[in-house]
Amino acid sequence: MFDARIRPLIDPPLDRAGRHLARWGATADAITLTGLALGLISAVCIALGAFGWALLPLLVSRVLDGLDGAVARATHPTDFGGYLDIWADFVFYGAVPFAFAVADPANALPAAFLLLSFYVNGTSFLGFAVQAEKRGLTTRAQGRKSLYYSVGLLEGAETIAFFVLLCLLPNQFAPLAWAFGGLCLLTATARVMNARHILS
Repeated sequence: MFDARIRPLIDPPLDRAGRHLARWGATADAITLTGLALGLISAVCIALGAFGWALLPLLVSRVLDGLDGAVARATHPTDFGGYLDIWADFVFYGAVPFAFAVADPANALPAAFLLLSFYVNGTSFLGFAVQAEKRGLTTRAQGRKSLYYSVGLLEGAETIAFFVLLCLLPNQFAPLAWAFGGLCLLTATARVMNARHILS
């Protein structure tokens, strides 16, 4: 919901940093994988109950998730790079709820519901991207991307804020997971309805 609004604010500094990193020899794929590694370190911290320690690698991993695209734009974007980026995002998004279930087995059911909602929402997003590519549809609402990013109630910014909130309030994981998962399903429903309107 907020991604398109914050793009004009975050893209210029990200692009400047991306140009500097590209001149220093950094590659977009290496930044993507570094961001994923930090995201998984954050998940390990959560699984061990070190919720405060999880925040720094979590936030840095998301900054790198923005920088990989900036480096790609400063050099040469590739289809594999776009694929690797979205794959890494989904690995990270799945690792965090799983880590909370490992940290406390009482979190297992709400974590499973949250993962289900991510799965349903993710397929509504990626499935439409495939069909949009077939029809030659494009959008710049989320900035320059390697695939079609359909807007929704919950997007990247909301998910990052949610993960930060979980780390700050780990004892409230269950109600927060049920609520966020419900909103994810609402987002997926809206995307399916929008896809039916466009693709029919």
